[in-house]
Parts: sequence; C-alpha cells; structure tokens
Amino acid sequence: MLLLISDAFDASLPSLLQAFGEVTEDKQRVGEADVILVRSKTKCTKEYIDSAKNLKLIIRGGVGIDNIDSQYAFSKGILVRNTPKSSAIAVAELAFALMLSVPNHLIEVHDGMKAGQWLKSTKRTELYGKTLALLGIGNIATMVGIRAAAFGMKVVAYDKYVTTSPVAEMKNSIEEAVRDADYISMHLPLTEETKDLIDADLIKNMLRKPVIINTGRGGCVDAEAIKAALEEGTISHYAADVYPCDPPNVEYPILKTDHVTLTPHFGANSEENLLRIGNEAVSIIEELIAGGLLK
Repeated sequence: MLLLISDAFDASLPSLLQAFGEVTEDKQRVGEADVILVRSKTKCTKEYIDSAKNLKLIIRGGVGIDNIDSQYAFSKGILVRNTPKSSAIAVAELAFALMLSVPNHLIEVHDGMKAGQWLKSTKRTELYGKTLALLGIGNIATMVGIRAAAFGMKVVAYDKYVTTSPVAEMKNSIEEAVRDADYISMHLPLTEETKDLIDADLIKNMLRKPVIINTGRGGCVDAEAIKAALEEGTISHYAADVYPCDPPNVEYPILKTDHVTLTPHFGANSEENLLRIGNEAVSIIEELIAGGLLK
C-alpha cells in the first residue's frame, strides 16, 4: 500500500504510517497512491480523484471536507474520512483569543507601544456578563462555550440539526440567537444552506452591535454586508481566521475595512493538534483495515 502525505502534517506522521506500507510526500506519485492524506491546501476535485487510479481512501486532517468532492469519491468506491475531534481545542483557543483581543484593544495598544505611544487612556470592556451566540454547536463550538462559561458569559447557540447542548441555551432560530448577542462565534461548514448566512438581513436582527468571530468558513458571511455593517457601526468588529480562498484575493472587501482582526487560517496549526491529527489518521487506517474495508 502506498500512502501519500499531500499537505503539511507533523514531522512524526511518516514514521507512524510506515506500519501500513510505503510512505511518500512526492505529489507526482498521486496516480499510485492507495491512501492520500490532505489538509486544506490539496483540492480533491473530480479531476484530482480521476488522476489517482489506485485510490481507496482520502483522510482530511481537520474538520470540514469541503475541499474534497466527497460525492464523486463515494461514487468511485473511495472512502473519505476526517479528524473532527483533533482540531477542537486548537481552533477554540484561537476563537477565544480573537474574542479577548477585541475588547482589550490588544493590537491597537501593542502597535502604539511599538510606535512610542502610551495609550493608557484606552478603555477596555470585559467579557464577564456578556452574551455569546454560537452558530453551530459541534466539537469546536462546544469547547468555545466551555471557555466562555468560565469567563462568566451567557452562552446561547443555534444549530439547525441540534436541539440540546450541555454548554449553551439552544435557540429556535438564528435570528433569536443573534438578537441580544454581544459576541457571535461562527462554527459552520460551508454548504448551500450556510453560504452568505450572515448577510444584511440577518445583521438587522443584531441589536447590540456585536463582535463577530469566524473560525468556521469564510463563505458563510457576505463580505460586502460585513463591510457595510462595520462602516455603519451596526457590528462593532469582525475577527476571522477564514476566507473564501487561501489567501484571500487582494480585492476581498474585508481586507480594506477598519475594525477587523485577521489571521492567516492557522487555527488548526498548534503543535499539539498536528500530533492529534496524525494519531487520529492512524486510528482511522487501523479501523478500516480491521474491518476489511482497506487492504
């Protein structure tokens, strides 16, 4: 069995995979690979899948599989798996770091110090007592909710497919969830239902001029609507680690807007998470071999 590591994983992964066969990082050998391991960079399109004549399994190191044409893969008898639990802590911590940075004006005062400015009069606000709305309540959002509760925040959530949560008060509609939110943290996959989910109409339901944090998918917000809302002051700040493409086009509206904090889609890049991804990938392969689904 040939296992192709197509994207950046922890350096320990090749040695972990050697128990299953030959391991390569040579992308030119895609046509020989039985198993391909990807993260976000490799796009497993129909054409890519067709080029991998021996392919039996794609493992996506991370949560979403929107960079994989999974339906086409399934039609070809190719298994698709991801590692949904491995990234939860890393991405949740980044989401919370972004949430903390905004009311504390960390970037502004840091830049001021470097420029010789003493911005001691800058007024901070606290997370304590504020309301956080989670959009999506999977593994990552649950970790964010746990941390928010520890800071004394009220946590509410909306998820079309989930009715109960141990960390949040579930709301019946997204409009209800965002109405009184001071902070909104997005944890949604990109689907036809969630594309441009936060648009001008939904923003009109936000009564408290919230901070929006997006560590889910960039396409879940209407960038022009976010830009307009920031300029009008109907949302106070937008902090994101995700964009419609990596890196975003230079014309991406949010890049040219004030009151934003942007990071380079590195939420899953903690050292610990990369180790967890590798271990979870090994467990997936072991399980499929034991079940006779991979040889």
